[in-house]
Amino acid sequence: MDIEIIDRLSIREAVENWVVWRDAGDWERFRSVWSDDGMMIATWFQGTADEFIRVSKEGWNRGVSILHFLGGTSIDLTGKRAIAQTKMTISQRAAVDGVVCDIICTGRFYDFFEKCERGWKVVHRQPIYEKDRIDAVVPGKGPELDPEILGLFPQGYRHLAYAQTKIGYTVKRDMPGLKGPEVEALYEMGRAWLNGDALIR
Repeated sequence: MDIEIIDRLSIREAVENWVVWRDAGDWERFRSVWSDDGMMIATWFQGTADEFIRVSKEGWNRGVSILHFLGGTSIDLTGKRAIAQTKMTISQRAAVDGVVCDIICTGRFYDFFEKCERGWKVVHRQPIYEKDRIDAVVPGKGPELDPEILGLFPQGYRHLAYAQTKIGYTVKRDMPGLKGPEVEALYEMGRAWLNGDALIR
């Protein structure tokens, strides 16, 4: 089989393993998809892969429910580096002002990959948040959202951020969305990565 096809399949497999193993709480295998110095940037967490695993385990043990579902992947491949963009949804169930809700956020995983002796590994993951919504699990019993809190966050993930704020997380307010300077800066980082530049984080 052509080596480029193998590389692309290996990258896609890593993207899928990330979601399956993380959502299943299979933490040892989840660590294996990351590079040694892997970094995770999300609404509620920004830091190393090891620290992300630690806080994810803590949330798992407290009953925090954050699940992921994947769509198609587009991969830009240059030698031993790649950028993978994968359509995804984040689904979080949480009590919002006493009402159990499901929050659905649609976007993309934007992954910086590098090939090493252990194969293709995630060096840096930055989700792009495109749109979201919040629904009461029991229809007709929705929470009354505080517009002041909702307005603190970009349109692409404001309901997700609202729920995460309400359960005690400090949420980053400048994550990339479908359009705007944040996502353009991320694309520029991706181009620089493929050109061989060091990743500035």
